[in-house]
Amino acid sequence: MTIGAVLESLKVDFPDISISKIRFLEAEGLVTPERTASGYRTYSEQDVERLRYVLTAQRDRFWPLKVIREALDALDRGLTPAGETPETVRPQPPLPAADPDVPSAASLTRTRELRMTRDELAGSAKLDGATLEALETFGLLRPDATGHYGEAALSIAHTAAGLAAYGIEPRHLRPFRTAADREIGLVQQVVSPHRGKPGRAAKADPTAEILRLCIGLHTALVKDGLNQA
Repeated sequence: MTIGAVLESLKVDFPDISISKIRFLEAEGLVTPERTASGYRTYSEQDVERLRYVLTAQRDRFWPLKVIREALDALDRGLTPAGETPETVRPQPPLPAADPDVPSAASLTRTRELRMTRDELAGSAKLDGATLEALETFGLLRPDATGHYGEAALSIAHTAAGLAAYGIEPRHLRPFRTAADREIGLVQQVVSPHRGKPGRAAKADPTAEILRLCIGLHTALVKDGLNQA
């Protein structure tokens, strides 16, 4: 859009707006339109909304340019407006979006009745005997009392097979078992005092929800680490 078109667009809500006012806001660094090869300003829809935010903050909230500049910087950094009038409130950190990589509490407690033999598990994940034995040695695979493996073991075996394609051996995966056991121990430490207390109304077992939060924290830390690398 040309500066004239921007002026006409804004005049509906801001009758006193002028070209000189728009250029002043540009000079203050509150909006940075692109320029053509011949030097003419061209404004995007985002530029117009930015100007609308500035003008509304001045008119309705009487914000000085310093405060408006801080608010625009916050918006540029991903913070979001909040409140009854999104165009005029100070930007706030958003609530975290639900991470699709984190399982729900219900899925953590929902398992199929699956019991596989050692050979069946190895065949499904295409693991040789030595690798399967190494996964057991390092505590990643644990048969039940009858020597069978369940649904979790199936996921572990297939994941280990996928990592093996990148040269990651069972011995490298031992820290995952250690971390998982520590998370489980923490959850049990938190939940145990609240179980079986006489005279207390029965409440839903929070174990799965606490585990979900722990897994969410682990996932967020890994993603943060990758972003910092």
